[in-house]
Amino acid sequence: MMRSRGKCVWGSAVAAAAVLALAPASLGAQQEQPSGAGGRGAATATARPAPPYVIGPDDVLSIVFWKDKDLSAEVTVRPDGKVSLPLLNDIQAQGRTPDELRDALKQAAQAFVEDPNPTVMVKEIKSRRVFITGQVEKPGPYPLTGETTVLQLIAMAGGIREFADGSNITIIRKADNGRTEILPFNYRDVLKRKNLTQNVQLKPGDTVVVP
Repeated sequence: MMRSRGKCVWGSAVAAAAVLALAPASLGAQQEQPSGAGGRGAATATARPAPPYVIGPDDVLSIVFWKDKDLSAEVTVRPDGKVSLPLLNDIQAQGRTPDELRDALKQAAQAFVEDPNPTVMVKEIKSRRVFITGQVEKPGPYPLTGETTVLQLIAMAGGIREFADGSNITIIRKADNGRTEILPFNYRDVLKRKNLTQNVQLKPGDTVVVP
């Protein structure tokens, strides 16, 4: 029993170390070397700005109209991408950023309120999730809050179990054309820095299956 537990902990530790070693460089700031005579000057740290969040189905939004509480509500984005608000009825939320939705709400509310001033806050992100199932320590859904690779998701799930078939992991992905794609992933090869291109960035809705 002690041996089995030791192997499981070791596998998790190796996965965590590999994530640090193989994490995409785009996740952190990149250092630019100074230029000029003699190479003098301070290094400049640059980071790629994160794109604005786009609202999706099942996201929970807090919409507040200052001084107009009758219009305010906490709503969940429906599968059709819309939210329902008092007086305003259905408003398209999916595909918009919080700022874009705020502008749409402001325009719609002008028929009922003088100089409306709404704010939109995303309280719970539920539309951007990935799933991992099978022989991992903590299977289930995980929020996709940033760039995440297959190996990173496995580490988040506590690593693969002792008797998992790490060479036959698959990623199930629904393509833009509606078809289902099956992407192979060999856990042991990636740990050995082989075929690193299979360690793809996950997309919302992806499911990683560890047999």
